[in-house]
Amino acid sequence: MGAHRLAVDIGGTFTDVVLELPDRTVSGKVLTTSAAPEKGVLDVISRVLSSTGVGPEDISMVLHGTTLATNAIIERRGACTALLTTEGFRDTLEFAHGHRFDQYDLELVRPDPLIERSLRLEVPERIAADGGVLKRLDEDAVRQVAAHLKSRNIESLAICFLHSYVNGTHETRAAEILKRECPDLFLSLSHEVCPEIREYERTS
Repeated sequence: MGAHRLAVDIGGTFTDVVLELPDRTVSGKVLTTSAAPEKGVLDVISRVLSSTGVGPEDISMVLHGTTLATNAIIERRGACTALLTTEGFRDTLEFAHGHRFDQYDLELVRPDPLIERSLRLEVPERIAADGGVLKRLDEDAVRQVAAHLKSRNIESLAICFLHSYVNGTHETRAAEILKRECPDLFLSLSHEVCPEIREYERTS
C-alpha cells in the first residue's frame, strides 16, 4: 500500500487533480468531458502519475469532489424527472416548510420546484409513523403511472412515500413494478437515498 494521497475535482469547465508527495504537491488540469466525466478524470490522473513516476499502487487515498450535480440543479438541466408520492402529498416540494427565507420581503418569489406539478404523480398508499401499513399500495395505480411516464418520455423517477424512512416496502414494491414496465427508467427511492424523517427534506 502506498503513502501518497490524490484528490480529484470535476468542475463544470475543468477537471483538476492534486497529488500529495512527501516533499511537494503536483497538480494537473484538463477540460471536463461533460458527456463522460470519468474520461477527463482518468486522463488527468494518468498525466500526473506519469510526470511523477508514481504508480496507482503507490496511492493510499483518493479524494473526490464535483460540482456537476450542483451545476445541473442550478441550471435546470439533466434528465427529465418525475416524482411519485403518496396520494395527497404531490405539493410537498412546493409547500416546503411554509416559512419565508426573507420574512420582510413582501415581493419575495420562491424558486420553482425542481419538478413541475404535472410530473408530480400520486398513488394511494399510506405507511404510519411507526411503520405500520395504514393503506396497502395500489399496484394498479402504479402501473397507470408507468403508462403516463412512457407517454411523457420520462427518464428518471424519484419515489418518496410518506414515512418510508421507517418502512420502505411500498417504495420498493413500486420500484419493482415500474422497473418491469419501464426497464430504462432510472429510479431513486427516498428510503435508500435519505432515510430521514420529514417529507420535504427527503423528497428534495
